[in-house]
Amino acid sequence: MKFGVVIFPGSNCDRDMIETLRDELKQEVIELWHKDKDISMFNTEDCIVLPGGFSYGDYLRCGAIAKFSPMMQSVIEFANKGGKVLGICNGFQILCESGLLPGVLLRNSHQQFVCKNIFIKEAASESCEPLKIPVAHGEGRYFANDATLEQLEMHRQIIYRYCDDGCAVTIESNPNGAIHNIAGICNKERNVYGMMPHPERACSEALGNTDGRKIFTHLFGIN
Repeated sequence: MKFGVVIFPGSNCDRDMIETLRDELKQEVIELWHKDKDISMFNTEDCIVLPGGFSYGDYLRCGAIAKFSPMMQSVIEFANKGGKVLGICNGFQILCESGLLPGVLLRNSHQQFVCKNIFIKEAASESCEPLKIPVAHGEGRYFANDATLEQLEMHRQIIYRYCDDGCAVTIESNPNGAIHNIAGICNKERNVYGMMPHPERACSEALGNTDGRKIFTHLFGIN
């Protein structure tokens, strides 16, 4: 399995993602520049990653300009053919702006940037294991209308919810006011994934937290 990491002007988590995949998880990684279009080296078993940051300075709305980049046109085609795509933080915002995932990411309910460790849980798992993962965003409040939320629930597209360290889904454990404590979702076909927390920042023994590795295992089967 190969991973491609897209680098936009304003990306600031691309290096974190590249080094985590390459050094911690021992995966093959190819860096992809936003002005390029060629991703013919990837097949549908591979994954393209949209990292966190402030693509194009987050002018207009977060991710609103990035969706028009040459590389994103290729990523959209890749996803529509069944290729795997993962968006983290700003990458999640880009996926929603581009229509690859439903809903929007709004300004945090408390109107402040949040940067701290939080806990999330697999939404569909019958057993509960809270994962400690960092967040760092000012516009991470997931929102969708009632019809979209009903579809997300029906098709089990909510993949992560914010919770406390005891796995309880509470208002207090929600860092941004996201509806239904949603921290991450996928598309109906289950090949496009988006989440606000940063698992790539929780994969190193040197940082004292490797819970992020469990997310890469959950989504892609890699340890």
